[in-house]
Amino acid sequence: MPEADLIYVNYGRTEDYFKLEREMGINCTGKIVVARYGKIFRGNKVKNAILAGAQGIILYSDPADYCAPGVDAYPDGWNLPGGGAQRGNVLNLNGAGDPLTPGYPAKEYTFRYKVNEGVGIPKIPVHPIGYHDAEVLLRSMGGPAAPDSSWKGSLNVSYNIGPGFADNSSTRKVRMHVHTNNKITRIYNVIGILRGAVEPDRYIILGGHRDSWVFGGIDPTTGAAVLQEVVRSFGKMKMEGWRPRRTIIFASWDAEEFGLLGSTEWAEENARVLQERAVAYINTDSSIEGNYTLRVDCTPLLYQLVYNLTKEILSPDEGYENKSLYESWLEKDPATEKNSYPRINKLGSGSDFEAYFQRLGIASGRVRYTKNRKVDKFSNYPVYHTVYETFELVEKFYDPTFKKQLTIAQLRGKLVYELADSQVIPFDCRDYGEALKGYSNRIYKLAKKHEEQLKTYKVLFDPLFSAVVNFSKAAAEFHRRLEQVDKKDPVAVRIMNDQLMFIERAFIDPLGLPGRKFYRHVIFAPSSHNKYAGESFPGIYDAMFDIESKADQHEAWEEVKRQISIAAFTVQAAAGTLKEVA
Repeated sequence: MPEADLIYVNYGRTEDYFKLEREMGINCTGKIVVARYGKIFRGNKVKNAILAGAQGIILYSDPADYCAPGVDAYPDGWNLPGGGAQRGNVLNLNGAGDPLTPGYPAKEYTFRYKVNEGVGIPKIPVHPIGYHDAEVLLRSMGGPAAPDSSWKGSLNVSYNIGPGFADNSSTRKVRMHVHTNNKITRIYNVIGILRGAVEPDRYIILGGHRDSWVFGGIDPTTGAAVLQEVVRSFGKMKMEGWRPRRTIIFASWDAEEFGLLGSTEWAEENARVLQERAVAYINTDSSIEGNYTLRVDCTPLLYQLVYNLTKEILSPDEGYENKSLYESWLEKDPATEKNSYPRINKLGSGSDFEAYFQRLGIASGRVRYTKNRKVDKFSNYPVYHTVYETFELVEKFYDPTFKKQLTIAQLRGKLVYELADSQVIPFDCRDYGEALKGYSNRIYKLAKKHEEQLKTYKVLFDPLFSAVVNFSKAAAEFHRRLEQVDKKDPVAVRIMNDQLMFIERAFIDPLGLPGRKFYRHVIFAPSSHNKYAGESFPGIYDAMFDIESKADQHEAWEEVKRQISIAAFTVQAAAGTLKEVA
């Protein structure tokens, strides 16, 4: 039961602690910190507090991040009321699944670690509060003023840093008494299989979770409903005599909110089969987090399929009647670099595709409706993971006609249908080549900020650039052969399809990333500083992060060189899998 002075740490990000410790000389050791929700995954906030030496952390939702201007609080509008607290897991699992059985399925017979040996379970108390309670604490804070406006929320307080309270509260401390129930309990995944007629040993997985914090009006029910409806429509087609070419596995996952447990344990139990037979994984978590436009996060292999399918679906947006979803999406959210295409994001984590993509290397994607990223500055949607996330919230404010959810059901359903039923798997590896070119340029640009050190320690990116060029050439050549393949020769088609299926797998390093062995994808990983965000070439990125403050510069740059070498080898090896088979 820690009792200590309070320190306000803004969002509790890595850079917030750098500001406190390096620029302001404020030490969090032995203190209790209070952080506002937003910007990054809450588990990273807890990890950062522990690394800073804090004894406890209080998380709160600031109106600046959880209230849209000019909107009423629920139930009169969709903003977060002052008493609303955001639930959520605060584990740092790094892809482990059940913290007591990392790497293996949590069955009756499985060996389990003791709770105090479990993966990523915080060693300090953590508690979420609403902004009414937070205001009481923050109002009394002493110490220096907030360093700049980016540290200020919109409560009527000064946002002083502390440590401790000012004036007549200066002798008061904060005490945290958090009672946590740890118990082993059974969870239930529900799996349905629609056997393929031609290639039953090739699987397309459509999976999403069913468990929720409280009512789960948006998360996960707007996604779980889509799963049910897609299953229903595929079932209707099957009753009429149709079967897909490949097998479709429908999965309703349990315990996602506790750390992606259901999906990860099932992936662990079936890893051997999945890495040999899985073509793609499509996630079906919440289908809305806003109602402005489409949001897509996926492997570059799926870009062309997503563009093509969105051109076939009518936009549900006001003012876009008789226009395609592609058109409204492109107009509302063009890509930053190639603005003739709509934006598609890298996959990070935070939902059930994680084990399939980041650990097993199965091509994955997720689509949903989202807010206007340019205008709406609030984090996520305001009542996310609170008691106010109800069916009425969706029906009254987010999607009264249910057209946005229907659109997402159509797109997710079409993705599964095309992946399962096309004679040739609809992946385009040329887009992977383009993406790799962009990612390698970006990481080199970051490295160039250390021009002197690159020379001193003889750090070369040439092998990586060379491998990327080789991959792009192999991809172009592969697609030329693919166009020429004899579609009447099932073995010839199958050979090409297997090369397509195994491309994503080729980016897996069996040793995993440094300190994160279940994140094995060399091109993409959840950011080490924000689990929700995707990072490209994460091994190189992490080796270079804050490198200037490392004590042993030679050793630090040797690790960068090692990571460049791993990336170059992996890209080159992936290129090799695209070459003609003999």
